[in-house]
Amino acid sequence: MESQNSNLICAICLERFKIPVTIPCGHTFCKNCITIHWDTKSKSDIGPHCPICNEEFKTRPILKRNVSLSVLTEAANSTSMSCRESLVRGVDGARAMLLCDRHKKPLVYYCRQDKMSVCCECAISECVNHDKVLLEHERETQELLLERKSNEVGKLLEETQKNINDLAENISQAKVTLEQTSAWVNVKFSTLIKILAEKQEATEHFMEEQKEVVIGEAEARLAQLEEYSQKLRESHEQIAALHNLADTDLIRESTLIEVPRFKEIPTDISPNLQDRLNCVTDVLSRVSKLVSEDLEKAVSSAVGQDQDGSPQDKRPVLAVVPSPAAPCHPGGKEGLGAYRCSLTFDPRTANEHLFLSQEYRRAEHLTSGPRPVPAHETRFDHTWQVLCFQGFTHGRHYWELEVSKPWAYLGVTYETIPRKEKGKRCMVGMNELSWSLQLDEHQLCAWHNGRRETLAGHSHHSRIGMLLDYEAGTLTYYGDGQTRLHSFHYAFTQELFPACWIGEGVCITLCST
Repeated sequence: MESQNSNLICAICLERFKIPVTIPCGHTFCKNCITIHWDTKSKSDIGPHCPICNEEFKTRPILKRNVSLSVLTEAANSTSMSCRESLVRGVDGARAMLLCDRHKKPLVYYCRQDKMSVCCECAISECVNHDKVLLEHERETQELLLERKSNEVGKLLEETQKNINDLAENISQAKVTLEQTSAWVNVKFSTLIKILAEKQEATEHFMEEQKEVVIGEAEARLAQLEEYSQKLRESHEQIAALHNLADTDLIRESTLIEVPRFKEIPTDISPNLQDRLNCVTDVLSRVSKLVSEDLEKAVSSAVGQDQDGSPQDKRPVLAVVPSPAAPCHPGGKEGLGAYRCSLTFDPRTANEHLFLSQEYRRAEHLTSGPRPVPAHETRFDHTWQVLCFQGFTHGRHYWELEVSKPWAYLGVTYETIPRKEKGKRCMVGMNELSWSLQLDEHQLCAWHNGRRETLAGHSHHSRIGMLLDYEAGTLTYYGDGQTRLHSFHYAFTQELFPACWIGEGVCITLCST
């Protein structure tokens, strides 16, 4: 014990170190002692040197405290204190320093190799070559790690809660979509003759089964996410509880804490729903078209023949079962005019080859080449296309467009149509999000999801009328003289925007009257 204490004696004042500092040669002195020694020698023009080995230094070294000797000195000075008196500084001043069971000295180090707290004698005799740090420093390190874990768990909890909210919202939206589709199917079936009643019942049963399966699966995922959230909360509380433990217990328990990891649970259910219902809506659309258009033409033709070769009336005399996909609107311009709306082109979406008039009612494809336009996330970068400002989510709306020559695609699209890709997929009618009528020198074609339907009749129409009936799920085109050219039938589920693809040298004007 005496030899150990002699190692804590300053060679200048011959007393225990007071703020021990180590100079470059490795010898240690009291900070005040070595400073006074060098100040005294400098008066005699003697440079700084070590009082023990006489090593000289070109400049006076910067004195840094020897932390290890400081701790040993404090520990030696505290050996006369009782266990109850050996209180050390803490966050609240109430945490007691534990004593070593073997040497009855304060535990001042943490041995990372042995993973335990040790006193100064253990550090010298048993852990001399081990990786040791001051106990308080190790506690601070572990508390920082615990704080990081707590933050990570908090973020995971926040993300999980967001997933819960997103999935709950998507379930609600899915229910609305299913109800809208179901209502649309009911309207379609209600207008058909009684022979389809059995098929309607079967389809309704199929949709209810799909609704149970899809919503049930989604709600099961929601329950799983809520279970994850509960486990994360428990982990968060477990970590928070560790801060009340003693040093050694906190360090030991903190190393056992693991951040919970769970498999990712998808929250999007809409695409799967749409895919399952497409087969039903496609069949009903074809049946509706057969009744509302082909059958109407057949009846009109028969009536015309019965009238001694008189010109065929566009409105059939015989009553045809009305179809919600082709509602009986008043004939002529005055009838369609009841649904007329005012449209303007959206310059943010216009391709750089298209020039818009000051009032944004006229769009022209310049033959002189592209013009400089500011970049915008809604702009069509590679497709000669422009959308209108106005969008529709309900009701009936009619508008007309003047086309300078037949090289254009006129239609409607959801807002999510791709805008930055190269190729035809961005064109209106060439994807599942849009519908269009193609005006060509030789023929008229209807496009949806990249599928073409060639239409009968001539293709030269300088003015095209478009009637959108959102609830009925129809988009009907009219040529010059209000001749109906084609109708699309679809269960619309998103906001629809009028869209124009404009060929080179073509000018399209949104008619005001």
